[in-house]
Amino acid sequence: MKIDPSQLEVLAAIVDCGGLTEGAAMLGKSQPSLSRTVAALEARLGAALFYPGRRPLVATELGLRLAEEGRRILQASGAAALAVASSRAGKAGAVRMGGTPIFMDGVIVAMIAGFQMQNPDVRIEQSYGYAGELSERVLNGTLDLAICPMRAEDVAAGLLFDGVLPGRNVIACREGHPLARAHAVTAADLLRFAWIAPPANSPLFQDLQRVLSGLGAETFRVSYSGGSLSAVMEMLAGSDSLTVLPYSVVFSLRRQYRISTLSIKIEHPDRRLGILSANGGNLSPVARRLRSFVLGQFETLAATIQHRERQQVWRR
Repeated sequence: MKIDPSQLEVLAAIVDCGGLTEGAAMLGKSQPSLSRTVAALEARLGAALFYPGRRPLVATELGLRLAEEGRRILQASGAAALAVASSRAGKAGAVRMGGTPIFMDGVIVAMIAGFQMQNPDVRIEQSYGYAGELSERVLNGTLDLAICPMRAEDVAAGLLFDGVLPGRNVIACREGHPLARAHAVTAADLLRFAWIAPPANSPLFQDLQRVLSGLGAETFRVSYSGGSLSAVMEMLAGSDSLTVLPYSVVFSLRRQYRISTLSIKIEHPDRRLGILSANGGNLSPVARRLRSFVLGQFETLAATIQHRERQQVWRR
């Protein structure tokens, strides 16, 4: 026998609240409608659900058993309503986010962790890539958001790019590096030390080549290459090697790895770090919420970096 779940919900409300009036108030219905529902269910079952003539109402054994099932239905309905509300508010769901390895690992992951502390029901599916590949994946719908450095003229049609930080590279070194204590640093001084090279297919590797070419180096000695960001940081902190990194990454990880920068102005890339999304307003509520959160975090980071840079004397 198939029973209408709404009838079981009514039965549970009457039993749990202790009467028709109270049950009607809980469900937002009228008392007569609840009476009709109980009568219809009893007629269908051919059995009483409440003992006749008892005040307050007393449920029969069958009434109690069916009320328990109705209680489960009410709880499931309530849980479903909460799930829908959380999803619409952007507090639950999944976001597919991609980004360049060095920025994802050096800056973005900490922001994602902060977001998930506030929104534990959100799942982030993260992947890596560079600007061209990430753009294609956002366009074909396999990514919701991408974070990468780009030039404005390279943003493909159909994409929205929110720039968050200007391109700003620095020569990074360990704390206490011999050159960090020098009053003046020449190109020859820099080329006396080995360099840590980013992945050869990364824009940062091109930046490193451009910086060293500007220093007059046709060739340079590489001590380590191809490692992850954490490996590069460990090598940097434990040796006298140098490398070129985005200032935002060095700033975010300086205390964790005890790294610093040489106060030397170098050529900066004509890119901005930013967030890519499809230009059509089709982002899910949770993706929109994460995007807004990350933009806010970058505003704070940019202001902090700007304040720090004003306090540092950069030598040419």
